[in-house]
Amino acid sequence: MAVPQKSRVRPAALRRGDKVGIVAPASNIKRELLEAGCDGLRALGYEPFYFDSILDRDLYFAGSAERRVRELEEMFLRDDVRAIVCARGGYGVNYLLSAIDIKKIAARPKIFVGYSDITVLLTWFADDANLVTFHGPMATKDLAIDGGVDLASWHSALGGDSSWQIAAGSGANSLLPGEAEGRLYGGCLSLLVAALGTRHDIRTEDTILFIEDVAEKPYRIDRMLMHLKLAGKFTGVRGIVFGEMMDCRQNAQQDYTLEEVVLRIVSDLGIPVAFGMRSGHVSRANITLPIGVRARLEVGSDVKLTILESAVDS
Repeated sequence: MAVPQKSRVRPAALRRGDKVGIVAPASNIKRELLEAGCDGLRALGYEPFYFDSILDRDLYFAGSAERRVRELEEMFLRDDVRAIVCARGGYGVNYLLSAIDIKKIAARPKIFVGYSDITVLLTWFADDANLVTFHGPMATKDLAIDGGVDLASWHSALGGDSSWQIAAGSGANSLLPGEAEGRLYGGCLSLLVAALGTRHDIRTEDTILFIEDVAEKPYRIDRMLMHLKLAGKFTGVRGIVFGEMMDCRQNAQQDYTLEEVVLRIVSDLGIPVAFGMRSGHVSRANITLPIGVRARLEVGSDVKLTILESAVDS
């Protein structure tokens, strides 16, 4: 059952000079990339902050599950931290789900940004804590490189614009034309599918569903989309926007496109579908998408995604 829009909690807007906490809920990170991401945040006018334990390692994780839970909850509880940006995704968030106190998260709403393995936190916080969350740039990835962040969407989403548009330059092209309005929702395809059948199962009714992934072969994309379809997760979806889908090909010689694969599954849904929007795993200029707010999708000769309300409290 979808959360009523009237109950959605918006975090405070992010301003120049604010302290931004960096967390690593999944895979381990490298110091040099963390420091590069801190430089990127400083260049945007923010004060980066992290706990020294963020550099801990346990196999391929950023330290123990207990450390990662403690780090995440403490960042939400700290009065001086105005926003939280994930360092990276990778793998490991699923170890935290039974230990995170969702009541702590709901009681101290803050901007929370990430993608990839962070998808499960974005959707869970949106569904069960009623928070607006943000699918967008991460510290050791996009913020650590020149041109890694789409600044227009970052400032509109986190700064409090009441209505704004993602259109020309987003990378999105038309697959199936039409117009639709719904709650923006979604994230990394493999994580959306992994949540099925768990208590963190995704809630896709009345949504503009955003789907992206990286380095997945087309038959795996096919299988995951069919899994969502057979699970009834496209029922009630108003429109779909696919991401850039970087490196999602079988081989360099394949004689079909990923768009053709996608169309085999979604063409009978009777809804508008776009393909190629740069959010998540992208080649450049990562677009920030607010999860949980109302949006309008227009797919024709051009693709326009209009965010219909502020994602934060100004």
